[in-house]
Amino acid sequence: MSLQRRLALAAALGALLLADQLFPPPLPGRAAPHAQVVVARDGTPLRAFPDRAHIWRHPVRVDEVSPRYVEALVAYEDRFFWWHPGVNPFALLRAAGQWAINGHIVSGGSTLTMQVARILEPTPHTLPGKLRQIARALQLELRLPKSEILELYLSFAPMGGVLEGVEAASRAYLGKPAKRLTESEAALLTVLPQAPSLLRPDRYPQRAQQARDKVLARLESRWGAAVVADARQEPVIAQTVREPLLAPLFAERLRRQRPRERRIDTTLDAGVQSTVEQMLASRLVVLPPRVSMAALVVDNATLEVRAYAGSADFTDSARFSHVDMVQAARSPGSTLKPFLYGLALDEGLIHSESLLADVPQSFAGYQPGNFQANFSGPVSVSEALQSSLNVPAVEVLDRLGPQRFVALLRRGGLKLELPRGAAPNLSVILGGAAVDLEGLVGAYTALARGGVSGKPRYLPDAPQEDARMMSEGAAFIIREVLESGGPLARTIENGVGARRGIAWKTGTSFGFRDAWAVGVSDRYTVGVWVGRPDGTPNPGFFGANIASPLLVDIFSAIDDGLPLPRTPPASVAPAKICWPLGLLAQAVPPELCHQERSAWILNGTAPPTFPDRLRGGSARYTDYRDAASGLRVRANCAAGEMRAVDMARWPAALEPWLNAATRRQALPPSWAPACSGAQAPEGGLKIVGISDGETIRRAGNGPAPELRLEARGGQAELVWLVDGRQVGRVPANRALLQKFAEAGRYRITVMDDAGRFDRVEISVR
Repeated sequence: MSLQRRLALAAALGALLLADQLFPPPLPGRAAPHAQVVVARDGTPLRAFPDRAHIWRHPVRVDEVSPRYVEALVAYEDRFFWWHPGVNPFALLRAAGQWAINGHIVSGGSTLTMQVARILEPTPHTLPGKLRQIARALQLELRLPKSEILELYLSFAPMGGVLEGVEAASRAYLGKPAKRLTESEAALLTVLPQAPSLLRPDRYPQRAQQARDKVLARLESRWGAAVVADARQEPVIAQTVREPLLAPLFAERLRRQRPRERRIDTTLDAGVQSTVEQMLASRLVVLPPRVSMAALVVDNATLEVRAYAGSADFTDSARFSHVDMVQAARSPGSTLKPFLYGLALDEGLIHSESLLADVPQSFAGYQPGNFQANFSGPVSVSEALQSSLNVPAVEVLDRLGPQRFVALLRRGGLKLELPRGAAPNLSVILGGAAVDLEGLVGAYTALARGGVSGKPRYLPDAPQEDARMMSEGAAFIIREVLESGGPLARTIENGVGARRGIAWKTGTSFGFRDAWAVGVSDRYTVGVWVGRPDGTPNPGFFGANIASPLLVDIFSAIDDGLPLPRTPPASVAPAKICWPLGLLAQAVPPELCHQERSAWILNGTAPPTFPDRLRGGSARYTDYRDAASGLRVRANCAAGEMRAVDMARWPAALEPWLNAATRRQALPPSWAPACSGAQAPEGGLKIVGISDGETIRRAGNGPAPELRLEARGGQAELVWLVDGRQVGRVPANRALLQKFAEAGRYRITVMDDAGRFDRVEISVR
């Protein structure tokens, strides 16, 4: 070859390369800049966000499509695809000959690469258009490997209407991923792009079947006659095309976070997500208008979110369908109590059976009450947590300190939102702050992860963010307490918590605005919220009757494994302790152990009962009795020999609640006559107007008797209780009117802020 020819050839090649650089092919990044799909962990589309032309497209790789489809596609459309440079000259010559003989186009001679070029840059069916298509195909082959060119076809081939790509078509028409296509289905979707409007299986099943059979006939030599015969027997049945709509609010959230990604892979489990959404939808018929629900399921091992339901029904705008209540900050009610008791364990303030006072109390003017407005008297930490009692929780928070509690929660990964300018106070433990479901569920994972909480993960590549909420021992004790029962377990046959290994807690915010339930099993942590997103009350809606049954149903549906046996960590041990002192039984003389209880203790220590808030002095004291009569005496009034008696004192607020046997053991006897001027701790407050043992009779069929409850000798405010239920709080110099509608025996108790009390029992007939 002469120098001039070589130079000319080099110039021509240079011109071609320059043209290639100046006029590159329109690759997908520019062709569909806004098309997105959010998929579950197995590739199931959760929600598709179309491009500007409202196209549904699910980009896939070759290994995410059935090999049968790839075989059918290459064999039917371009059997030399893997070898040609983008153009098959023999196919082009054949097409030209057919055109010359018949006077019209019989076949286009296009390779798969040329079809991809036409998809990315549509050209007219003319000779210049065909030449442009050939040039673009050569450019694609220069830039991309064969597998990527094939993936462009798999993702962008027209499939009818707004569908593009085999994955979108398989999901929309067949309800399955392209990975699971049968031979018949693979042949159907292979031929569909040839005439997508005319061969849509949902509209023209007969045409689609004829075209499918044509493809199957071409594949008989490859697949075998028996396989093709079986494939022909499958009818063409396609479902109505619908946009995928699983976890719609979750998908919208991730789309905002990653607006440039065409495909967002998530941690959600499509099956678990569908189950949770169906459970929420099934409850809508019994919920009042405007009530919504939210649920979150987290895998404890990885912190990956398996289900995310931000609202009850994405299609119902009357229920605030577009408000994501997984992220909304709401009052948590009592759901923070497990963390309070766990942190108090770590601080050495309590053990699992520490004595607490569930009685009317005033904490510097703050007077909490229980949800049911009644009181139980002496309770343990375990009982207080299981029954979600408010006053004992406030008592523990008062000892721990509200500011420290909020700081420890923040250190453990749970941030509370307080009113603007407000400092943490005792109301925090009863819902006087705000949390979101996402943060609450992440915090509860600590009960299954040795005290380490974590931030829920939505993306496989998201970093794992852990924080120490409480010690491993405290987490074990709190989980054991919650698993042993509580109000819900007593209402469900066999006690679901103990049987299934689920530890849960409910919560209800002030005014019935929010109903919560959060539970932990070995495998999952699940959180449920029910309420009105606009914050209006739902009277009668509380965690135990609305949220917790849904929580248990979710666990039953997604976690059928038996709970694994758990052994206490080295820092936890069982022990016998004694009330009222709260100390280890082995360290307490038998006469001072009024009640023995089995407890979990942490780090080998049993903290004593909290100091008495109403009465000073030690919980252990020495009392003196007359040796002859056994009555109580003092040195200055004793007539004969005295003997010393060691005593254990119950908190003053609990003395009115002691049963008869405990009162005889715990309270000293009456004063000897010579010492009648001494005052007993319960002295000075006296119910007047009614006497102990009195019978009140109804006047015929008249109205229920109404008694005037009045006492003398009290200070500040008086608290009146009937059978342990608070019925009123009035100034010490005022009476309280109380009706007794039912016949029976009633125990009436009055207490003042100094811890003094009086009690009478009456009968109503």
